[in-house]
Amino acid sequence: MAKTVTTPFDVAEHLRTPEEMAAYLEACLEEAHGNAASIARALGNIAREKGMSQVACDAGLSRESLYKALSGDRSPEFDTILKVMGALGLRLRAEAIHTTEEAT
Repeated sequence: MAKTVTTPFDVAEHLRTPEEMAAYLEACLEEAHGNAASIARALGNIAREKGMSQVACDAGLSRESLYKALSGDRSPEFDTILKVMGALGLRLRAEAIHTTEEAT
């Protein structure tokens, strides 16, 4: 019987278009439940697809600080998140949350 060879799944390999990147980030924002490190990790996945060096340059950050900020090990500063999102061509939007009480 032949051995099955598997490789780790890398989401960055599947983020080819800006629309796919935005949809991925939106899903991560919904699932993060306020965990900024989780959101940073998602941005890191998108940045790896676009090229960390280019994203760092476009965001006005060093490549090393970009890796640290988007590692998911810490919660980056909000201005860093905004710079990276701008460099990735993504925009942050607000949406009202409707609770069950408000709907009645």
